Amino acid sequence: MPTAVTTVKPAPSEVAREHFAAEFEFETDCWDVHDALSKGPDFVLLDVRGPALYAKGHVPGAISLPHGKITGHRMSDWPEDMIFVTYCAGPHCNGAARGALRLAELGRPVKIMAGGVTGWIDEGFPLATGE
Repeated sequence: MPTAVTTVKPAPSEVAREHFAAEFEFETDCWDVHDALSKGPDFVLLDVRGPALYAKGHVPGAISLPHGKITGHRMSDWPEDMIFVTYCAGPHCNGAARGALRLAELGRPVKIMAGGVTGWIDEGFPLATGE
């Protein structure tokens, strides 16, 4: 008897391959961000939470830019082809997606750091404090 897992059959392998491959165009993970930051990143990491949460603890090297403050004028500080990576509190928060949407609407290349601050901490990486 099928379970809730198997009642709906998995997609054909080619469809699944396309789906999962496309995910990497939209997101990265904490390990990859951590590694890139240690090498001199080729992207801008945006903490899209509010200033108080940023001051309490953020990914070292991240810039505080709450998603509601992402505007064309503000983004003009960076070249048009600069890649942005957004993150928020974690999987329970949609702030990273909100920030990524705003950037995409401005024509900016963007990814989300899956896991956010929660994922960063879970991986054992330290947070920076202050502004």
